Amino acid sequence: MPNTEPFVIVGGGLAGAKAAETLRGEGYEGPLVLVAAEPENPYERPPLSKGYLLGTAEREKARVHDAGWYAANDVDLRTGVRATGLDPAGHHLTLDTGKELAFAKLLLATGSSARRLPVPGAELDGVRYLRTLADSDRLLDDLSGGGRNVVVVGGGWIGLEVAAAARTYGNAVTIVEPQPTPLHAVLGAEMGEVFARLHRGQGVDVRTGTGVREFRGADSVTSVVTDGGEELPADVVVVGVGAVPNTDLATSGGLDVDNGVVADAALRTSAADVFAAGDIASAFHPLYDRHVRVEHWANALNQGPAAARSMLGQDVSYERVPYFFTDQYDLGMEYSGLGGRGDTVVCRGNPDDGEFIAFWTADGRVTAGMNVNVWDVTDPIQELIRSQRQVEPDRLADPDTPLEELAS
Repeated sequence: MPNTEPFVIVGGGLAGAKAAETLRGEGYEGPLVLVAAEPENPYERPPLSKGYLLGTAEREKARVHDAGWYAANDVDLRTGVRATGLDPAGHHLTLDTGKELAFAKLLLATGSSARRLPVPGAELDGVRYLRTLADSDRLLDDLSGGGRNVVVVGGGWIGLEVAAAARTYGNAVTIVEPQPTPLHAVLGAEMGEVFARLHRGQGVDVRTGTGVREFRGADSVTSVVTDGGEELPADVVVVGVGAVPNTDLATSGGLDVDNGVVADAALRTSAADVFAAGDIASAFHPLYDRHVRVEHWANALNQGPAAARSMLGQDVSYERVPYFFTDQYDLGMEYSGLGGRGDTVVCRGNPDDGEFIAFWTADGRVTAGMNVNVWDVTDPIQELIRSQRQVEPDRLADPDTPLEELAS
């Protein structure tokens, strides 16, 4: 007899919603359930620290689909419901409603959660994190009036984008970052300093080489104490110190978990009929010949559909070059690839001029590229990375040498 159990997707973010769209688009006509822990229809996360937080985009613009899409496409969307247990062998989930949900095939797209800062005062009102649409609602309310002292803990992408929004609204902003520069772990010292200069040029007090000892206040935060004992006034604190993949459900089902849910290039986990996509997937990447976990928007956008096709039995090998973007003040940036700590940085153009491309190279091969206020170059940069050709640094740096020529 044909299997009448549904395909189930756990996770109401971009990866899960795009997987549902792809299943229907590829002709799957069986029952389809999308379980979303938040009481929101699926949405994308970039607007939370970009357009919506800046007040340039409406809240509903963050939605992956319009409100009627799920019913129109016969997707059983269950918002505000959390999956708490997984039995891969028995092919069923336990939900926090107390019910069990059987599945024929399952996609885990549970995303990640903001890493918490374990210091005294961390529970004070006014100490914010940014991971959900509700978090962005609160921050928009905090920042949009201007005139407040805002301390951002962490100089990563989220921290810098929040700092830019806070400064744009006219708040006094301080960034506290323990590394020598913002984005030091991702971009290294030279390119991290580009972003430090950007924010300092906008009046942000960027303090590097120091962490946070505690938050002070009665009921609400009033100051931040650094490792050096300096007390910074704070009406609002935004903590952006990374994210943790939500792997509890996978662990409960005995799946292989190692910096995320371990999956092969087809996004199949260690359990039959269970797949993983998005922030939680530590998937084997043929280009890098190792498992890679990527938390950025483009990965969710593309990996969710790839997992859906794999669920349908199609031949899938997910090997896209990692990609992300940021917008801060008048700086727009796209980054492709995976640069390493020991890589050499080669610049095409002068970073001080505000328009340039930076390449990370190892053994003469490009591992990553970052274009700043230079557009329509992502495709050739990614092709250059995929080609793994050795390129002379002088040719990389020469603006008269077409990027397409270097990859061919």
